Amino acid sequence: MIAFPLVALITVLAVIEVMVLGVLVGRGRRKYGVPAPATSGPPEWERLNRAHLNSLEQLVLFVPLFFAYCFNAHLHSGIALGIVFLVARAIYARGYIRDPEKRAAGAGLTFAVQAWLAAGAVIGLLVKIVRS
Repeated sequence: MIAFPLVALITVLAVIEVMVLGVLVGRGRRKYGVPAPATSGPPEWERLNRAHLNSLEQLVLFVPLFFAYCFNAHLHSGIALGIVFLVARAIYARGYIRDPEKRAAGAGLTFAVQAWLAAGAVIGLLVKIVRS
């Protein structure tokens, strides 16, 4: 079944998305003169850093919710939600890096996906528990 490799692919792509942001932060350290281990610098670098850190924070929530939803609620809608999550995080990062006020759409979409995954995972798990 092709759906299971898609779950793995979406998970790997979400990790790669965070890795790319990490590379941008590293490049930004050189560009904006922010030596490690400093965590503050020019606003341009701080926006890069926050976009990366927030995406890492969201990844920690996404992965278990995504798996719990896909394998206990509905696999195909979970895959669709995973794709929306990837797009939402790209929108968030791009907006935040350019202007913090432009991160709202990506943040809102991320929250909506996470909430849907969480609710669906809980319902799916409860249904399986009751049926067993």
